[in-house]
Amino acid sequence: MTADERRLLRLFRALNDSQRQGLLDYAEFLSRREADPRQTPPQKPLDIPRPEKESVVKAIKRLRQTYPMVDRARILHDTSHLLTQHLVHGKPAEEVIDDLEDLFRRHYRDHYQTTGSAR
Repeated sequence: MTADERRLLRLFRALNDSQRQGLLDYAEFLSRREADPRQTPPQKPLDIPRPEKESVVKAIKRLRQTYPMVDRARILHDTSHLLTQHLVHGKPAEEVIDDLEDLFRRHYRDHYQTTGSAR
């Protein structure tokens, strides 16, 4: 076991059941984040409505589907920070999801301005 794996296991063991599930959901999300480079993302955001009750991890998945043109690597740090605010610091899910939606919209606008087309 590597030092990172030991550290992750130690941190995982320190979490409560809800936090553990959130971490597992997020790890699953990260493991699936590599897209097929042959696929071209849509030019405009998809219309995927926000459900009334949604976990932060599911909101991230929904927003990734809504904004496939947004560079995942560019938002990874901010997304992780917002998830941590919820899981570790107890910030309410609704507020974090609002912040995530703002983050994705902002990155979409930046992408649009950079490329000069509605991508």
